[in-house]
Amino acid sequence: MTGRGVGGISLAPHAAVADWAAFDARRAVAFASISVTENSNWVDRHAAEQLGTALRAGVHAGIRHVGRPGGAQDQARHLVRVGKPLGAFTPGTLAPTLDARAEGVDDRFVRTWIRTVRQEAVIRRVLVYGEPEHWQRLHPDKWADDDVVLWSPWHNGIPGRPGWFHPRLGLHEHSCADGIGRHALVYPFTLADVLI
Repeated sequence: MTGRGVGGISLAPHAAVADWAAFDARRAVAFASISVTENSNWVDRHAAEQLGTALRAGVHAGIRHVGRPGGAQDQARHLVRVGKPLGAFTPGTLAPTLDARAEGVDDRFVRTWIRTVRQEAVIRRVLVYGEPEHWQRLHPDKWADDDVVLWSPWHNGIPGRPGWFHPRLGLHEHSCADGIGRHALVYPFTLADVLI
């Protein structure tokens, strides 16, 4: 599956989709990233239910973690502990995402988080989300190998055209409303490149 026509959404904490099956039936959403965990102890139980419902509806849903400074290993383990019973690391799900926008989340944190998630969940692919200004303080060339895909918002309304380039930039948030972001793949990435 190529990037053309393949769209996705992300849910901020406490955001919800009322009818996942309708999304799948219209093929309006191929993938979804749902913010379920934050720091090393917070879980949005409603979002966890949303993840399960999306997966059952046939959407390639994945778990998103909102990173906070410090304790990268503990935060990664928390994500895996919460995500495993939800089926978040099974083949065909969207790879787990680290939201790296918080001040103090640095390259060392990201590298440690990626390594720990890979070890604990026994997967390779991960996604890292950050705004364009975060990519100026983070240095993905230090930790973004071939199984790391960068994800960036630039709300220009042009799916797949994020306004900047990095060889690992594969996802673009082109618009957002009511806590639900709209996303597209960035060429040459395909849906298979962002799934486990």
